[in-house]
Amino acid sequence: MRRKLLLLLETGLVLAGLLLGASAWKIHSALEQPLNITQEELLDVPKGSTPTRTFLGLEADGVIKDAFWLRVYWRFNLAGTPIHSGEYRMQPGMTVNGLIDLWKRGDVVQYSLTLVEGWNFHQVRAALAKDEKIEQTLNGLSDSDVMAKIGHKGLFPEGRFFPDTYRFVRGVTDTELLKKAFDRLDEVLAKEWEKRSADVPYTEPYQALIMASLVEKETGVPQERGQIAGVFVRRMALGMQLQTDPTVIYGLGDRYNGKLTRAHLKEATPYNTYMIPGLPPTPIAMVGREAIHAALNPVDGTSLYFVARGDGSHVFSDDLDAHNNAVREYQLKRRADYRSSPAPTTAPETAPAAEEAIPAASPDTAPESLPQPPAQEPAPTPEPEASAPQNTQ
Repeated sequence: MRRKLLLLLETGLVLAGLLLGASAWKIHSALEQPLNITQEELLDVPKGSTPTRTFLGLEADGVIKDAFWLRVYWRFNLAGTPIHSGEYRMQPGMTVNGLIDLWKRGDVVQYSLTLVEGWNFHQVRAALAKDEKIEQTLNGLSDSDVMAKIGHKGLFPEGRFFPDTYRFVRGVTDTELLKKAFDRLDEVLAKEWEKRSADVPYTEPYQALIMASLVEKETGVPQERGQIAGVFVRRMALGMQLQTDPTVIYGLGDRYNGKLTRAHLKEATPYNTYMIPGLPPTPIAMVGREAIHAALNPVDGTSLYFVARGDGSHVFSDDLDAHNNAVREYQLKRRADYRSSPAPTTAPETAPAAEEAIPAASPDTAPESLPQPPAQEPAPTPEPEASAPQNTQ
């Protein structure tokens, strides 16, 4: 009897060993099998997917075999290891083991979205809305509702997001990307605020952000940012109005058709810096780090005026007579290839006729880059400041 029990035990152990060996071989074969594809394909792993569901889906699509053994392998070797959502690039010749390595590393396909310096919030929302790889959660919401959804209820959105290239995986929400851009702006602004010049005329970082947006919209040549900021700061110190065209254009919103007239300069809006003293109530565009740095570290000097040459650069003047001479030279006698920003590699734009030009302290702005304040949400009215004498151009 004892001999029979030992024989049965030995037989059982042999069978168990054979079974384990066969299982190990099946698992090894399943892992080393090449994916059944002939060209690169993307595997979409939605949020909440499990390895079991993913293996079964691949088997149903004919990409792999033996999903059962792969599930066994995962259960005993990778239990508790999450499979990151996103898209995975499957290449011809890749084995299942190679695909699993991608899953373990979370090596998902990444896309990018670039938010551009000088864009307004409408342009930011449009860029998010047209990207099919981004999950849309903000459609139909007002700007104030959008700000509430990203956790900043009551804040005016203009200028609150940092222009940069943001990388993301398919399925990220527009809300998540906006939060990232908002936080990035806060981070950059805080760091630059700590490095500000001692004599800048701002009591809080938001005022510097407003000034940076003016610098951003006025600058065609990057190295002039500090000079332009210097002009604005000196004008404020002397009680002069800033008289910068991009603020007037922003205040006109959808009514601006590409031509700025003298009537526009006399129209009372919260953003018309030909009419109001000091800064406008909010930024008028997104700003990069360089514009923020310039606003917080303006270049010393004596110039109080500038006018666009037509190649993206400006002529800076210390007094009104010199400025008017520059206006006559570069604004009233515009050449056909006049530009307020550097010329592109393609054919130059055709400028408006000379009689339509307006002598101003700032260049015209190209219609396609104009900021459009939300029609349904009027911009806040600026707080009253001490009035300053009008600086007639």
